[in-house]
Amino acid sequence: MSRRTKAANGRLAVFNLVSVSLISFGFMQGAAAGPIGTQALLESEIGAARTARLDVLLEREDIARQLAAFGVDPTEIRQRVAAMSDAEIAALERRIDARLVGGDALGVIGAVFLVLLILELVGVTDVFSKI
Repeated sequence: MSRRTKAANGRLAVFNLVSVSLISFGFMQGAAAGPIGTQALLESEIGAARTARLDVLLEREDIARQLAAFGVDPTEIRQRVAAMSDAEIAALERRIDARLVGGDALGVIGAVFLVLLILELVGVTDVFSKI
């Protein structure tokens, strides 16, 4: 090959490289940043608070004892909670709240009934004679 052919081939290679670079430059997209909505921020904060609440519940000694009685490893439970979606965590939290509230309500009702029964037996009130 002659010098002239080598130079032409070199220029052609540079021309092709520049052409491809300029054409592909138009396909580049920049990162789109936008404002974060208040609702999205609140949902992420609520999700973090729910996860933290579940972590606190799992750290309680009585719950750890009950999990051990069921043969469940507490670290495995923490890993599963970390992998849950926000909807699953919310559903679990509702179930826990229903159990806690139901247990407390029964305790309060039982205590009120016991107090009324004692007051009736002592003669302070006359509640059960009307029933």
